Amino acid sequence: MANFVLNAQARAEDKQGKGASRRLRREALIPAIIYGGHAEPESITLELREVVKAIEDQAFFSSIININVNGNTEEVVIKALQRHPAKNTPMHADFQQTSKGVKAGGVVDVQLTDIEVSVLPRNLPAAIDVDLKDVDVNGVVRLADVKLPEGVNLTTDNLEQAVVTIAYVKEAATDDAAEESSDNASEE
Repeated sequence: MANFVLNAQARAEDKQGKGASRRLRREALIPAIIYGGHAEPESITLELREVVKAIEDQAFFSSIININVNGNTEEVVIKALQRHPAKNTPMHADFQQTSKGVKAGGVVDVQLTDIEVSVLPRNLPAAIDVDLKDVDVNGVVRLADVKLPEGVNLTTDNLEQAVVTIAYVKEAATDDAAEESSDNASEE
């Protein structure tokens, strides 16, 4: 798997917005954002030539990317890349921070996508986010671990039910089992 490293600069609040983004693009820079985890979203600026070179490799879209922001390294995955409709050049990028377990090679497995809650209509959340930043490989997030918004209560008593797990993928074991079953079938 390729190792991608991008250098970025933090963007001040006065350099955000439509006009500021256009000025950045004229200087061969791309506005971007890093979000996820416990930190506030961070607006950054990337060099166009670095991003164009990185996206030539399709692995960029499914790999962990190291972004150096003013001396700090963030491990992220790309969530969205907006391109110019005619030129096809990158115009904006969204990056999401990864969890410890994903960094170590684990895969996120969502066990539960819907939960029943008791809530007043005015407090009904559109979604309930589950923070995976500190979940290691073989880690489990249970209903009891989910932080609910104020006024939202679970209707189930089974708080030990798994919502998300992070585990290693066992491809080799699956291939071995398939070979054994085909060997047994040919012997019969």
